[in-house]
Amino acid sequence: MPDLVLRNANLPDGRGPIDIAVAGAQIAQVAPAIEAQGASELDVTGRLVTPPFIDAHFHMDATLSLGMPRLNRSGTLLEGIALWGELRPTLTHEGLVERALRYCDLAVSRGLLAVRSHVDVSDPRLVTAEAMIEVRERVRPYLDLQLVAFPQDGYFRAPAARAALERALDMGLDVVGGIPHFERTMAEGAASVAELCRIAAERGLLVDMHCDESDDPMSRHVETLAAETIRNGLQGRVAGSHLTSMHSMDNYYVSKLIPLMAEAQLHVIANPLINITLQGRHDSYPKRRGLTRVPELMEAGLNVAFGHDCVMDPWYPMGSGDMLEVAQMGVHVAQMTSVAARQQAFDAVTTNPARIMGLRDYGIAPGCRADLVVLQARDPLEAMRLRARRLHVIRAGQIIAETPAEITHLSLPGRSRDLDVSTIAPPAE
Repeated sequence: MPDLVLRNANLPDGRGPIDIAVAGAQIAQVAPAIEAQGASELDVTGRLVTPPFIDAHFHMDATLSLGMPRLNRSGTLLEGIALWGELRPTLTHEGLVERALRYCDLAVSRGLLAVRSHVDVSDPRLVTAEAMIEVRERVRPYLDLQLVAFPQDGYFRAPAARAALERALDMGLDVVGGIPHFERTMAEGAASVAELCRIAAERGLLVDMHCDESDDPMSRHVETLAAETIRNGLQGRVAGSHLTSMHSMDNYYVSKLIPLMAEAQLHVIANPLINITLQGRHDSYPKRRGLTRVPELMEAGLNVAFGHDCVMDPWYPMGSGDMLEVAQMGVHVAQMTSVAARQQAFDAVTTNPARIMGLRDYGIAPGCRADLVVLQARDPLEAMRLRARRLHVIRAGQIIAETPAEITHLSLPGRSRDLDVSTIAPPAE
């Protein structure tokens, strides 16, 4: 018998109202009018119930460090990199853990229950890796944290980076990272991709590379990443993050590149908040958007996710841990306003990143882990439009965070009423 039943839920795929029965830590049944004598009941009254939000691209070791040791006055990518270089030698294990745990608390309140974080392993002390491993274990009961060994200063470019990356993987980091466009030459960038894919294949690990985070249309390391994925038999296990140079490439080259990426079964992670902020800085007008070719990649069958990337760190002074904010920006910047594309944008912060991280038992179906978020909205469009409140966040069948519904009382001449903004319905499609 179920322990908890959510009544009258709307699901992201359009089903509803429907009931969701939870037994222990798993979903036992999804059906109309489930009989459940003695179970606790939560009537969500036609609101959207979704699997948890997933962030497949983040920097947990830098989060909440805004102003340390100074502010990024220009707001540019290059000053952010320089500022991180100043901050990194001063980082302590205790400070890294404290800031990361604060962010994880914020994430849970937003219904964000899985994060892939890139961990800078350029400093041979590996204090970042040690701290994030501790955080991963401490948050495991309520948040899945996957850690990428990320040679932020370049695999070949930074002294001792190659040895430090191997040590970080030996310590237990989960994914092999890279940053080929930051190497000294295009040739060294390509060589780093080949070497890092070889390491991942030998260790049986996933790959996630910062790739072509540039406005330069000749930054084409994703081509090498796709080729090395195929060469090493890593199809479906490799993600290219950012890929912003694709917005500046000529269409003929892209017409050859995207099929190669599809053959390699690459995953793609775009970061709408950060890409629209940091790219195009050398342009006057017209300014390039900076985001990779999200609709075209999705149309070709590639799995594309949106990441948050940064929250209050040397690169980005804003951010709130809200993946609906990320999805909303993706809708605008990638012009994903068709009926189908709006659903794809919601998938880009839920089911798509879950595939990238290899999360098991994710979803709303019998046998899936009972990780659920109840939103003050009726469908994905309304959730993104309003950045809807997370009324209940459920982890393994237990409610771990709650926020009261937002109701505004209006006192207007002849029209006094309580207003729930999620009840303003658009016309049926």
